Amino acid sequence: MQSDDHLAASRYARMRWNTPLSPEHAALLLQRLDVRPGSRVLDLGCGWGELLLRAVATGGVSGPVATRGVGVDTDDAVLARGRRLAADRSLNRHVAFVTGEAAAWQEPADRVLCIGSAHAFGDTAAALDALAAVVRPGGRLLFGDAYWERPPTAEIAEVFGPDVATLPGLVEAARERGWRLLHLSTADQREWDDFESSWLAGRQEWLLAYPEDPRAADVRAELDDRLREYVGGYRGVLGLAYLVLGR
Repeated sequence: MQSDDHLAASRYARMRWNTPLSPEHAALLLQRLDVRPGSRVLDLGCGWGELLLRAVATGGVSGPVATRGVGVDTDDAVLARGRRLAADRSLNRHVAFVTGEAAAWQEPADRVLCIGSAHAFGDTAAALDALAAVVRPGGRLLFGDAYWERPPTAEIAEVFGPDVATLPGLVEAARERGWRLLHLSTADQREWDDFESSWLAGRQEWLLAYPEDPRAADVRAELDDRLREYVGGYRGVLGLAYLVLGR
């Protein structure tokens, strides 16, 4: 494999999923989501669908009624990774990965995941409104969204935009739109540090393997800027909340 291919493959190579979340925390969220046999699970902005695959496996794919899932994303490369993961776990007959816009999806499901993808709908409020149309009556939504743990600097607020709320503001936005909160938890500092480190790690390893590549300087600068921004800017300031919601 050439360095070109290695660089493309390295971007998410060390990441379990594209959110600050430990396996133990993920298991808790899936327990609260209560995926039942025969459920239809939908993940909007799924990436490579690791949590979707675990949700479908939790619901069960053997027996008379199998759980099925659909992941929707605009990135064909990460969807291809999701299909490979599904095949590796013999879930490819039960999980489909579809190229498409999250906000355009209309087919409802019993359990819906939307983590870090509120921007695809415009903002948090618009996402919570739109997602009501794709969660079947009696269903549940696992909604992950950013919030400010502490007031950010003006520079960091500009990076993340004006739509980030406080945690009470996020919870109230869900309540105002008819959702009932069944579970709330937040990413802890270890989850954040692991997420940021793994986001960097694949390309850091590429830099170590290909230090003379013509693109190395640009990649190094990008990674150094991200690390400085995290450690000196939003570490302990930006939070990520996971809400399991019902209607």
